Amino acid sequence: MLGFIHLAILPFSVNFVGMETPSIELQLQTLPDSPGVYQYYDAAGKILYVGKAKNLKKRVSSYFNKTHDNAKTNVLVRQIVEIKHIVVASEADALLLENNLIKKLQPRYNVLLKDDKTYPWICIKKEPFSRIFPTRRMVKDGSEYFGPYTNFKTVNTILDLIKELYPLRTCNYDLSNTNIQSGKYKVCLEYHIGNCKGPCEGYESLENYQTQVDAIREILKGNFKNSLRDFKKLMQELAAEMKFEAAQKVKEKIEVLENYQARSTILNPKISNVDVFSIVSDESMAYVNFLQIAHGAIIRSHTMEIKKKLNESDEELLELAVVELRERFHLSTKEIILPFELDFGDTIKVTVPQLGDKKQILELSQRNAKYQRLEQLKQMQIVDPERHTNRIMAQMQKDLRLSAEPRHIECFDNSNIQGTNPVSACVVFKDGKPSKKDYRHFNIKTVEGPNDFASMEEVVYRRYKRMLDENQSLPQLIIIDGGKGQLSSALKSIDALGLRGKVAIIGIAKRLEELFYPGDSVPLYLDKKSETLKVIQHLRNEAHRFGITHHRDKRSKSALQTSMETIPGIGEKTMLALLKHFKSVKRIQLATEKEISDVVGVSKAKKISEFYNIGKS
Repeated sequence: MLGFIHLAILPFSVNFVGMETPSIELQLQTLPDSPGVYQYYDAAGKILYVGKAKNLKKRVSSYFNKTHDNAKTNVLVRQIVEIKHIVVASEADALLLENNLIKKLQPRYNVLLKDDKTYPWICIKKEPFSRIFPTRRMVKDGSEYFGPYTNFKTVNTILDLIKELYPLRTCNYDLSNTNIQSGKYKVCLEYHIGNCKGPCEGYESLENYQTQVDAIREILKGNFKNSLRDFKKLMQELAAEMKFEAAQKVKEKIEVLENYQARSTILNPKISNVDVFSIVSDESMAYVNFLQIAHGAIIRSHTMEIKKKLNESDEELLELAVVELRERFHLSTKEIILPFELDFGDTIKVTVPQLGDKKQILELSQRNAKYQRLEQLKQMQIVDPERHTNRIMAQMQKDLRLSAEPRHIECFDNSNIQGTNPVSACVVFKDGKPSKKDYRHFNIKTVEGPNDFASMEEVVYRRYKRMLDENQSLPQLIIIDGGKGQLSSALKSIDALGLRGKVAIIGIAKRLEELFYPGDSVPLYLDKKSETLKVIQHLRNEAHRFGITHHRDKRSKSALQTSMETIPGIGEKTMLALLKHFKSVKRIQLATEKEISDVVGVSKAKKISEFYNIGKS
């Protein structure tokens, strides 16, 4: 069974007696076509990496016959001097052995899965009148251990429930039949207040006590059905015997158990003895969530954080995490639910649900993994903002398929009302944050009428023609607010300046947040919650805000000009002086001639009053 197989196989090294370590080429030729585990060593004999393979020869050879995209992998390959391997019977055995060797050898380039020995357990002690208590130490004396649980809060909640339901002893006396018969012990306060039935003086039989322990054992496994059935039966018997007070106490126990079950049950109770694993990852970290399901209830939840070393895939990381978690928590379930297919041998059934209750529980596990990731990211943003920025930039490069991190991004947006007062705005983000000192407004000069495409072509050309003339650094990414039409117009300017291939450019459509690439008719859709899309949306919204603000200012000025600059003999200075005093054109219109003359003089006041038909006061 996966998680409990222990392989005691010594590493096999392809070395020749009395000879130096052979060349890598020779070592590769002697590798078998069998499943197993391989180990890489450097010139000093230090372990570098441990991996598993379905076919050792093919897998190990793949490291040396190509240049890898990941820089760390290339560095690793350059350091390899010696290859050792262990042949095993199956890929599942190789997975187990890999996990054990990683924890034992702790290679530099491997994901390190450290075994945590501090998880709490609930112990049912193997002794007459079994005690039930929490512990962090497992003693192999035949006692039963349930867990481990991820924290003591969960343990205490369960023990409080058990205490409410069943009166068990809390003392550590040796309650052998001989000691009880000899009257060695006396009942304590727990007996007198009703928390214990006094087995130390023989007031409770061993048979009755162990029946309660059996019921508790089922509760710890997540099965409440038997306890509920027994309590309901007892309540009816007591009620039939007119023992209503005792029946009421049993009823209260039923309510406690049902309330606890209601809090725990989230699925169909028929889903039992199933483990659920899901993974969420970014460029540097992965988060694997594990849920243990019994009778439709979550009886254990844990999220493991894994730091990537060689840009490992989600499949590789989840495979390793499943083996580690099953071993760590002593899991023995025959079925596991995963987001994608993995092979763990014939002993374990892998289910990849597409709908129904099992799909719901998988989605729940994924949400838990995402919440853990978000929590860590928020902490990182506060503690290490530079690392947070580097992570976002790396993620954007990956999501948008860019050749370089978009440290410098520029976004363009047009604004006009029925073709009047057309303007464009360019906003600049550096390291994912607004750089407002670099924002630019553009008044459209060469375009007549409402031509959004031609306006975009003009401003993109003007922007980057000037940057080229002044030898300014170009952005890594240009974003055009609009669909294919606006993007095509911007590309004309990019081509005219000879920047095609030097600067990445994409368009974003508002309706479905589609991302368009040059020459690609199929848009890219990012996850609505992805950080990359949030940065792009922030850019688009900022460009829209900045452009609208400039457009409004221009429109207001235009309206002012049509109102006041048409007055004969009134220039711009006079107009500004009046506006500064009266604050608006409307107030000037409502002012008396004397009030105006106090600001600009009698002769100009007369012209203005005549224009607005203002009567003398």
